Amino acid sequence: MADRIVAAARDLVGVRFRLHGRSTERGVDCVGLAAIVLARAGHRGTAPRGYGLRSGDGALACVWLCEAGLSAVPEGRAGDLALVRPGPLQLHLMILVPGGHVHAHAGLGRVVETPGPSPWPVIGHWRVRQEETWRL
Repeated sequence: MADRIVAAARDLVGVRFRLHGRSTERGVDCVGLAAIVLARAGHRGTAPRGYGLRSGDGALACVWLCEAGLSAVPEGRAGDLALVRPGPLQLHLMILVPGGHVHAHAGLGRVVETPGPSPWPVIGHWRVRQEETWRL
């Protein structure tokens, strides 16, 4: 499963960034990227609607991740999602890959693969529950 998630994430490197974007043709943000990657890896479930990662509400983001069929895990590994805090009122999702992470980078305007650990504080790591599915 993790291998499919990693492959799907890497396939989207270069896709344009668009706030609240949910399509590879028009652009994606971090939530859209995660939803598309997990769907392509074979999961069906419900991606959050009307989310507000810019509110900085980590507890609410954790609820959304649980409702989407993900479970918090103590340590992340390739194929997991990392919820990070790039700023005081902002949250961001990244997909862990071997040696780094894939994420929708607003500043660069596209999905990128970045080597190394997260440059931002990690709130937690989330893994797809095997019995759950994910749907856009």
